[in-house]
Amino acid sequence: MTVVRLSAATWSLAAVSVGVLLGGCSASVDVGTSTTKMSSDKLATIVAEKLAATTGQPKPDISCPEDLVGKVGTTTRCTLTADDGSTLGVAVKVTSVEGDQINFDIKADSAASPAPN
Repeated sequence: MTVVRLSAATWSLAAVSVGVLLGGCSASVDVGTSTTKMSSDKLATIVAEKLAATTGQPKPDISCPEDLVGKVGTTTRCTLTADDGSTLGVAVKVTSVEGDQINFDIKADSAASPAPN
């Protein structure tokens, strides 16, 4: 069995080569709160799926530190962590909110950070 190990640098190159600025990413979110939000876990899942689909790479390990508030212009940063421990930042920006659906762009940083020693 072949095991493929990707570094964040590999992801960075793949992301840059296809110009990862993904628009129109959206998902339904919990209703019943005064402010529409997407949980950090759901955001991480969607970002990972969109990056994998766009780059043709396997779905990466993404973590997002906070829920995404459904307000146009809101931003957050997620982190892609590769098998070798290196990381790549991913910016998320809300572009529109339609009812309980948050639409956002994602953009991977152009350079990865090496794994901690």
